[in-house]
Amino acid sequence: MNSTKRLFLKASALGAASTLIPSAAFPNIIARPASPKKLKLTFKPYTLELKHVFTVAVSTRTTTPVVLTQIEYDGVVGYGEASMPPYLGETQESVMAFLSRVDLSKYENPFELERILGDVDAITSDNTAAKASVDIALHDLVGKIMGQPLYNIFGYEKDKTPMTSFTIGIDKPDVVRQKVKEAEEYKVLKVKLGRDNDKEMIETIRSVTNKPLTADANQGWKDKFQALDMIHWLKDKNVLFVEQPMHKDMVDDNAWITEHSPIPIITDEACKRFGQVAKMKGVYHGINIKLMKCTGLREANKMIALARGLGMKVMIGCMTETSCGITAAAHLTPAVDWADMDGALLIKNDAFKGMTVVNGKIVLPEKPGIGIVPV
Repeated sequence: MNSTKRLFLKASALGAASTLIPSAAFPNIIARPASPKKLKLTFKPYTLELKHVFTVAVSTRTTTPVVLTQIEYDGVVGYGEASMPPYLGETQESVMAFLSRVDLSKYENPFELERILGDVDAITSDNTAAKASVDIALHDLVGKIMGQPLYNIFGYEKDKTPMTSFTIGIDKPDVVRQKVKEAEEYKVLKVKLGRDNDKEMIETIRSVTNKPLTADANQGWKDKFQALDMIHWLKDKNVLFVEQPMHKDMVDDNAWITEHSPIPIITDEACKRFGQVAKMKGVYHGINIKLMKCTGLREANKMIALARGLGMKVMIGCMTETSCGITAAAHLTPAVDWADMDGALLIKNDAFKGMTVVNGKIVLPEKPGIGIVPV
């Protein structure tokens, strides 16, 4: 090896030391340390405006606060989102306070998802939506770096996505009929129940369509016998399953309903995270996974695997979110029984374009990462 080549290799090897390499062949070479690539997290508040007043058993609202996140690495940007409906107990202020504590600059390898997201999760015991906003952005970033959509990275077949339901909130009959009309493209409707007009809601919908329905009581029913009577009535109205019939803390009553129900009973509020999945076995037939309550894609994918191993049904649901959060969750839908991915369809000011719905079926984008485009 000639002396010039040896000096060049030495300069490369000593780059981290910023050493001047004296050489007659390269008199001005200075080996400088390469700038390490760092992850940079930024975020901002955003308010979703709903197309209709959204009423469920426990609340009514016209907006949903969210926080939009970005993680940048070597010129590539991943997008994320935290959505905070009232029952999660988070606000834009609490989310941004949490994100201010997240220091991603100490990580040089964005592919270390377990380490990074494990560290983020350990900051506090709650703040699940805030954590999800980091998780989603990091997955989007990694997918873009790899040049692959998330469904390929997870190993799911994009053509096996299910139909998505479209949610009809509690409202007056004329408004309910209008909402059903607007949902013409969707083959399954999700109906919010849990107040004193449950049968009126169903009968109003049945006056204009015979589409299969799913029902979400949002913990609104108080008596297990009346709840079971309602479930039998709903079965006769072509309702496929019922979500969270009674309060999440009424474990024995929910288990009794599940034991006697003629259709599947799915939990939402009672099962937020991976550690609760096994406890749902025998109390419900299945679980509804949402990124905002489980900290994101990393944990949601583990919950799917565990629930499947326990022989339980699995549903992927959502909050009112932009197409960022919705499309991220949609990448997991080839692995589940049911999907309710309509959150972005309920708002007037979506910040992204992402997954689409064709004849009621979820169609995933083929772009790398989540596959969304800011608008």
